[in-house]
Amino acid sequence: MKLATSTTWTELLLLLIAFVLSMIIGIERQIRQKSAGMRTHTLVGTGAALFTLVSGFGFSAVLGTDVNLDPSRIAAQIVSGVGFLGAGVIFTRRDVVRGLTTAATIWMTAAIGMACGAGMPVLAVAATLLHLIAVGPFARIARFLPSPDRRRIVTVRYHDGAGVLRDILATATSMGFEASVLGTDVHREGGRQQVRASMRFTGRAPLENLVIALDDLDGVTGVRLRNDDDD
Repeated sequence: MKLATSTTWTELLLLLIAFVLSMIIGIERQIRQKSAGMRTHTLVGTGAALFTLVSGFGFSAVLGTDVNLDPSRIAAQIVSGVGFLGAGVIFTRRDVVRGLTTAATIWMTAAIGMACGAGMPVLAVAATLLHLIAVGPFARIARFLPSPDRRRIVTVRYHDGAGVLRDILATATSMGFEASVLGTDVHREGGRQQVRASMRFTGRAPLENLVIALDDLDGVTGVRLRNDDDD
């Protein structure tokens, strides 16, 4: 059994390129403090490259007139497997979905690793650069586009007489939002008086971030996000 073949150094170089490119994407996610960071993305990209290399070069010894090799079958399984992995970083809370960008980044990292493993490092480098553009300059441009959050109302339920409204407004201000109270009503629930306030928040940050922050405040019993034209 040979420890090295004529393509070994090429395979190692492609694997190293996948490792570096995946690490670059992971560092960007790590800096933004996302649920999947440098280690996860590096492993995903390197693993995808390794699977692709094995499917392309690992079975050459058994090829013959009666044995055919279809590397695309393993590639298809990588796509399916990474889809399940990406789903693990998506979660829904209070009608707010988070983690979609990180899940898409994991999927993109796997594709970049597969491109390296398939012997297309130039394509992999180009895809990495496009990814960095999409999560960098594109994110800044999106802040200046018309936001659907302007037409959305946040309904917050909280305990009355405990200074919760003050905390709500302080939290919104610290996150760069301006708040306006559209209306309130008081009701009793669970033996304690509660306030239900309909509020509109305007700011450059995603409104979903504020909804989750408000839901974590002491005294807040519920947060709901809806469009102002909902019944």
